[in-house]
Amino acid sequence: MSRRALFVRAATISLILALISLEGCQVRTPGTLETTLVDGAKRRITIGGRSDVNPLPATADNVKKGQSDFGAYCVVCHGLDGQNTGVPFAGKMSPPVPPLNSPAVQSYSDGQLHWIIQNGVSPSGMPASKDLFRDEEIWQLVLYIRHLPPKGSLGEPAVYGGGEAPQATKSR
Repeated sequence: MSRRALFVRAATISLILALISLEGCQVRTPGTLETTLVDGAKRRITIGGRSDVNPLPATADNVKKGQSDFGAYCVVCHGLDGQNTGVPFAGKMSPPVPPLNSPAVQSYSDGQLHWIIQNGVSPSGMPASKDLFRDEEIWQLVLYIRHLPPKGSLGEPAVYGGGEAPQATKSR
């Protein structure tokens, strides 16, 4: 690559970072460009566990245990349904708390969701929970996130009918 091309690339990256840092000084909902850049960086660089596979089967019992832990810890920010229902500050945080049924969250692999729950996401409000949950419990939380009830529901996910849950987990 030529020196000129390297200079142009470095200048472009510097400009993007400067714009993002200036925009980051304001408390507001992130824009499309900012969201795209940050989501891409998280998926490819900062969030680990992409190839980790959930060792637990998606049984009704495992999903229910995940829901129990979710209700004891995660509900404060994500609501009972995992979709921010009843959480007035969720959309006002910067970045906003994502609904866990959103395509952005559901497109993470199971291993990435496990990594996020375990390590948190800085500088968002997502805290690390590695000192609160055992590894098995984190995998059960991942299963619950894959089987959330309908938005606004305080009911049970459909998987509670018994038997095996649909295999909705992602192992990309």
